[in-house]
Amino acid sequence: MSTTTLSTPVSRRDFIKLTGLAGGGLALAFYIRSGGEASAAERGSSDFTPNAFIRITPAGAITIISKQPEMGQGVKTSLPMIIAEQLEVPWEAVTIEQGDFDAKYGSQSAGGSNSTPNNYDNFHRLGATARTMLVEAAAQTWKVPASECRAVNATVVHSSGKSLSYGQLAAKAATLPVPAEGAVRLKDPADYRLLGKRFPQVDSRKLVTGQPLFGFDVKLPGMLYAAYEKCPAFGGKVVSANLDQIKRMPGVKDAFVLEGNGIVKELVPGVAIVGESTWAVISARRQLRVTWDEGKVAEQSWNSYVAEARQKAAGPGDKVLRKDGDIGRAFAGAAKVVEAEYLYPFISHASLEPQNTTAQFKDGVLEIWSPSQNPARNATAVSKLLNLPEEKIKIHLTRSGGGFGRRLSSDFAVEAAAIAHRVNGAPVKLAWSREDDLRHDHYRPGGIHFLKGAVDAQGRVTAWRNHFFTFGEGGSPGSGGSLSPDEFPGRWIPNYQAEQTMFETGWPMGPWRAPGSCVFSWVIHSFIDELAHAAGRDPLEIRLELLGSQDEKPGSGGPRSAAYNVARMRNVLKFAAEKAGWGRKKYPKGSGAGIGFHFSHKGYFAQIAEVTVTREGQLTVDRFISVGDVGAQIVNLSGAENQVEGSVVDGLGVLLMQELDIERGRVVQSNFHDYPLIRITEAPKKIETYFLKTDYPTTGLGEPAIPPVAPAICNAIFAATGKRIRQMPLTKTDLRWS
Repeated sequence: MSTTTLSTPVSRRDFIKLTGLAGGGLALAFYIRSGGEASAAERGSSDFTPNAFIRITPAGAITIISKQPEMGQGVKTSLPMIIAEQLEVPWEAVTIEQGDFDAKYGSQSAGGSNSTPNNYDNFHRLGATARTMLVEAAAQTWKVPASECRAVNATVVHSSGKSLSYGQLAAKAATLPVPAEGAVRLKDPADYRLLGKRFPQVDSRKLVTGQPLFGFDVKLPGMLYAAYEKCPAFGGKVVSANLDQIKRMPGVKDAFVLEGNGIVKELVPGVAIVGESTWAVISARRQLRVTWDEGKVAEQSWNSYVAEARQKAAGPGDKVLRKDGDIGRAFAGAAKVVEAEYLYPFISHASLEPQNTTAQFKDGVLEIWSPSQNPARNATAVSKLLNLPEEKIKIHLTRSGGGFGRRLSSDFAVEAAAIAHRVNGAPVKLAWSREDDLRHDHYRPGGIHFLKGAVDAQGRVTAWRNHFFTFGEGGSPGSGGSLSPDEFPGRWIPNYQAEQTMFETGWPMGPWRAPGSCVFSWVIHSFIDELAHAAGRDPLEIRLELLGSQDEKPGSGGPRSAAYNVARMRNVLKFAAEKAGWGRKKYPKGSGAGIGFHFSHKGYFAQIAEVTVTREGQLTVDRFISVGDVGAQIVNLSGAENQVEGSVVDGLGVLLMQELDIERGRVVQSNFHDYPLIRITEAPKKIETYFLKTDYPTTGLGEPAIPPVAPAICNAIFAATGKRIRQMPLTKTDLRWS
């Protein structure tokens, strides 16, 4: 990768095209150009800014910019750690600043566990390039070869023992050209002082002391407040509203209908109320009376779709995703055949901070403060809606109180922008209520799988059929609602058929943590467990048999698929079994262990749950073991462990109780009293987390640890009680046993 500077400025639109052509990679040359294109004299400053992310002042202050949105996943800490490692600076000497949305930073979307893999290599080079320039500045100052100098603890030391701090070298380094790629050497991982160690998040103190960080915390002079009422049925439109009455209420500045422009789907029609205080707006909203045209979606309900799926289950799917071998013959000659229906509901993201955005339209410029996972998408949508050039849109990134994929959408930011544009002048904070957040989410789609599997006389799985009913709109399934043709175990079973039937709805859907994988893993590994028990086989043994025994070299990608490395999965599976003492423990009635594994978002995870179920049906997860392979380097061990532990708790919470009822095109649940989240008393008593370091690229951890959670726990419940869990949440199953 070249480190030469670009000769001409790059617009935001051109940069997006440039990085898109490069496969989504980020051009190091662009980083360096955008942050250090001017000499110190031209900038009127002696600060050393070799790229867009590093700033060192003559006083020795070291600042690293974190460009990715922070929503609790820890990237505001972990990504700057990579730069600091190569820059050779003590972590406690570094100040981290959240970067606003700016083309000079490249892609700033946080989703799909991509923040680490998309930035890891470039951030190493950025830090190493800056370190190389500081060493060269010292060498020129002393008139010695750079090979006689080394950097350590924000200081360059000569072999004679003399030294200069980075602050003392800042002005000199700022005048130097960027070194060629061959002149920049990365540190040996054996010499890492930061990476792989445990560090608290940089915002920890602010979080526990209640200092402002989140979108809800934004306060600006002269700020107004807004609420936005939308039709309870998805896709409904305003017919009329008592706007004149609302406008006369105390503290209300305005009330109006927004209908959108037919181009931006993110703006759902509704009624906006703007006032001088949150209380004024809430009070007025309670008096709002709207007549709605609810549209055709109001005719759709979850239960009717489930009934229809059951009627069509035995028939062919609308689409055959994959067909291998002859499943008819395999079933006819099977020793045992197992059939099962697996069903899971729509669920909400339910982030603790409801959606919100503050916006101000003034002098032709729209300024936005938003807890967004994808600010570029916000800018594009707002530009289309308001016919405003993207250059006139400025976006500040606030910390998000949870995201899980929800804040990849732009609806809340678009609503705030539309309201502020109408107000014209004053900043306006739009804050959704908890009810808004639950009833106007972009949901993880539910699904129904009708499975049929066969085992032969030797207990081997010989056939598998899955007729999957999913939900979508416009001919495309909702995010995570499309079963991959290569989804395990379709890769390895000789007679395999996967079919999909889609119900066309107007229900809003979006990515929910580990889209697709979070539910497919539960279905697949639960049914594998059923087949193992039907065959009288050990559940671990049959999984290893399905995977095969191929040995692979690092980087080979796997014998059957470039995206699936069998050896890596076998290794995490065997390691988890060893840590759990699989096959060596005896469990009393009411206790048992279950296993699951999954490959998603470039990460390999195997998990084992040990549970106890009382005769009265009370479940306790006694011990939960997670083993992951996410490549060669764990960046921040504390953050990595937090991500895995959080995935386990999140996965258990969804399994225990989360579901949405959709009737007449609307969500029935309204708040946490009827959509409960997991409590600390329901969390596993003990979670053990292990990482296998391998010679593969470093990947992310926000999602790959969650898919095996549900099957591991459900399979353990079966081992403990003999009750097979085929429907989420667990509240649908009576766990009592005798």
